[in-house]
Amino acid sequence: MAQDVLCEVANCVHNRDGMKCGASEIFVVSHRGKEANDSRETDCKTFEPEGL
Repeated sequence: MAQDVLCEVANCVHNRDGMKCGASEIFVVSHRGKEANDSRETDCKTFEPEGL
């Protein structure tokens, strides 16, 4: 498993130290169901905007 999950979404509450995800777990989904052909067909459902 990855030791560090990098993220450039600055307004996510899980963003730590500018580029590291501090969430306890990561949930990524595919736009196409169970399979994706490339990263453009995926989304991080762990994202939560700051200030809510």
